[in-house]
Amino acid sequence: MTLYRLFLSLAFPALAALAVLRVLRGREDRAALAARLGLAPASPDRRPTIWLHAASNGELASIRPFLDRLRADRPDLRLLVTTNSVTGRDLALSWGLAAQCAPFDLRSAALRLIRGWDIRAHWIVESELWPNRLAACAGAGVPVAVLGARLSARTARGWARMPGLARPMLDAIGYVSAQDEDSAARLRGLGLDPSRLGPELDLKALYEPPATPRPGPDLAAAYPRATTWLAASTHEGEEEAVIAAHLEARKARPGLRLILAPRHPSRAEAVAALLARAGLDFDRRSRAEARGAEVLLADTLGEMALWYRLAGTVLVGGSLVAKGGHTPYEPAAFGCALLHGPHLDNFGPAYGRLAEAGAAREVSDADSLAEALAELADPTARAALAARAQAALARPDASEAVLAALLQRLPAPEDSC
Repeated sequence: MTLYRLFLSLAFPALAALAVLRVLRGREDRAALAARLGLAPASPDRRPTIWLHAASNGELASIRPFLDRLRADRPDLRLLVTTNSVTGRDLALSWGLAAQCAPFDLRSAALRLIRGWDIRAHWIVESELWPNRLAACAGAGVPVAVLGARLSARTARGWARMPGLARPMLDAIGYVSAQDEDSAARLRGLGLDPSRLGPELDLKALYEPPATPRPGPDLAAAYPRATTWLAASTHEGEEEAVIAAHLEARKARPGLRLILAPRHPSRAEAVAALLARAGLDFDRRSRAEARGAEVLLADTLGEMALWYRLAGTVLVGGSLVAKGGHTPYEPAAFGCALLHGPHLDNFGPAYGRLAEAGAAREVSDADSLAEALAELADPTARAALAARAQAALARPDASEAVLAALLQRLPAPEDSC
């Protein structure tokens, strides 16, 4: 633990410089910079607060049912949300919550936040385990809970090589609801007290399509669901296969439309260059272009629900390259037929259920992707695949039991006056 703290202290000037550079380039604002440096202003009032940390938009969307219940059951408590991204922060703000970007993992920054906001509990979503934050919570007597804890085999091996860092971190956690039995077993193997494990809860399985946004008439006309497919949250090295597959598949499916949504919109220029090089006519969402081009480059954040509504078939990105794959729950909730690559570590159990049920098609390259797209021209086959995916991903809902356990660990209303 001492070496970790020393390393971060030495790295802090470089981290601060990178944060400043992001502001100067217009990628973040000054409020994000202050928060990352642990200099965000304290709360203007001394109201007992739950500090919830989630990586970004997807994790926040999955935890929202808990937040809504907490606000209803304990109106005396305030929620402070921290995220790793500005877009996640802004999403929480749009829900009427106090929110800021998460501070760097310095104990002093965490303690400043705990004291400045009268933090009474710290809830962590999925895999956001930061040793200094947890040590600060332990030192300040703040109980910690991890919801939908996800721990891959690779990450567990990394923590196992640092027992002096992993064990104190796990000792600071009072309650864990693991995403699946594999994650629970890995946490126990690293030293988590089994008595601190609650029911398994896959937060992503609770996802429900939001009421908005919905496509306007121009978008709906340009990208009919039956003839539109979506490459969702793609990474570098995947767009080439997506484009090649589209060019091949449209030979069998004239009028086929593609919505291409890079995971990181900052890569939009590189993806646009690939589309141009392939001779594809495309519009860019970030420029409000709506000519009804064959391809829509969805180079914005926070609109994935809109693209799921438009596309009848979805390739889940991060799976053709070694990124571990993104969530299948969201596109399945919209009734999309699912395609994915071989790299599925992030959601291994979910994709395992899909495979057992024959509820998704695995592809490995442009040729197999084009073949799958051609086969899914049949609306009956497409609808059947989508229905099997929804059935395979349905899981028993342990959220009530987990929420009850969390509420029991909060200070009683009369103690927080």
